[in-house]
Amino acid sequence: MNFPNPSRSFDAAKHCVWFWGYDNAREVTFLVNDAVLANLELAMGSAEPEVLAAFDRTATRSSNSPGTAMPTSARTMLC
Repeated sequence: MNFPNPSRSFDAAKHCVWFWGYDNAREVTFLVNDAVLANLELAMGSAEPEVLAAFDRTATRSSNSPGTAMPTSARTMLC
């Protein structure tokens, strides 16, 4: 799984962040629940900018791990 597309979006109705990964020619859509992000980022608020910033920080930390094709946060935070 590769995540070359940095796009992500907040879905206020579902309380999730959407992001996309690619497996060869297939695009895979993921959702991460904002409650899981709040467990990782205790000071996170519920507004869209705060949730997206928390997602970005978590995804960046996880993707910087050697040998990680899919951010660990994404594997553990799926809705």
